[in-house]
Amino acid sequence: MCGWCCCLECIHNIPPLNLLFLHFSSTPGREGEEGARTLSPMASISVPDPVPSPTEDAESIRKAVQGWGTDENALIEILGHRTAAQRAEIAVAYEGLYDKPLLRTLQDELSSHFKGAMTLWAMDPAARDAKLAYKALRKKGGDRHAWVLIEVACASSPDHLVAVRKAYCSAYGSSLEEDVAACPLYKEPLKQFLVRLVSSYRYGGEHVDGELARAEAADLHGAVAAKKQPLHGDVVRIVSSRSKPQLKATFQHYKQEHGKAIDEVLEGNRNDKLSAMLKTAVWCLTSPEKHFAEVILKSSTFSRLLLF
Repeated sequence: MCGWCCCLECIHNIPPLNLLFLHFSSTPGREGEEGARTLSPMASISVPDPVPSPTEDAESIRKAVQGWGTDENALIEILGHRTAAQRAEIAVAYEGLYDKPLLRTLQDELSSHFKGAMTLWAMDPAARDAKLAYKALRKKGGDRHAWVLIEVACASSPDHLVAVRKAYCSAYGSSLEEDVAACPLYKEPLKQFLVRLVSSYRYGGEHVDGELARAEAADLHGAVAAKKQPLHGDVVRIVSSRSKPQLKATFQHYKQEHGKAIDEVLEGNRNDKLSAMLKTAVWCLTSPEKHFAEVILKSSTFSRLLLF
C-alpha cells in the first residue's frame, strides 16, 4: 500500500485495506488497473477481462446477500474488482432489477467494519469524500480529523474537489467552505488554511514556470529562516493555490538551494501543530503515498483508510 500511485483518481479505484487483506492474502501479485503504477501486490486492483455486465454483477451481488449469511468473499470479488464507473453502473442495474438501492442492501445485510468499508467503497467518490469531510468536521479529539480535509483538498484533482463541494452542498444544505470556517474544532490560523485549501481551484495542466518556482522557493525559505508563522502570508498562498507540477518544481528548487526538503524542515518543528498540517498538505500534493503510508501506521481501524 505504501507504493500507491500519486493521484487520488487512482486511489478512487483501490479497495479498502481491510478488504484487500482478506482477498490478496490468498491471491498475491495482482496487477493494477491500466494507468496505475503497480508498485506492490496491494497497490491497485485488477478488473476481469472480459468484465461481466452490470446486470450480471447485480445478480451475483443479490445471490451473495440472500439466504442465511452473506458471502463476503463474493462481494469482494465483484465490487473489489470494479472501477468507480463500473460500480456506479452496477448500482443502477441493481436498483432497476430489485427496486432497492445497492447501498441500502449493503447496509442491511452487512455488519461491523466490513459494512462500513463496503458501503463507503460502493459510494460515488465525490459523495464519499463529502461524507468523510462532514464527519471530520464533527469529530472531537486529535488533529488527524483535519487530515481528511487536507486529503480531499490536496490529493485529488481540481475537478474532483469541485464535485465534492457540489455533493457536500447537495447532501448537507451548506457549503464545505462555510462549514470549515464555522467549525469550532479548528482555531486560527489553521482554520484559515483549511478554508483556503477546500475552496481552491488549482490549474490542472502540466505547465511549470521555472522562474516563479525559484522565486517562491526563496519566499518559502525566507519564511522558514525568519521563523515566521508558517501558515500565514506567502506560504499559505503558495501551498493553497499553485498547481501540483508547479509546487513540485518549487520544492525541488528549495532542496537544491538549501540542502534540505521543505517537508523535512517542517517535520523538524515537531512542537508546531500548524507545521505538521502544512507538511501533510505538502505530502498530499506532491507524494501522497508518503502520507497514506503514515495513515496506515497510525490508524487503529483499516476503514479509516477509505480516503477517496
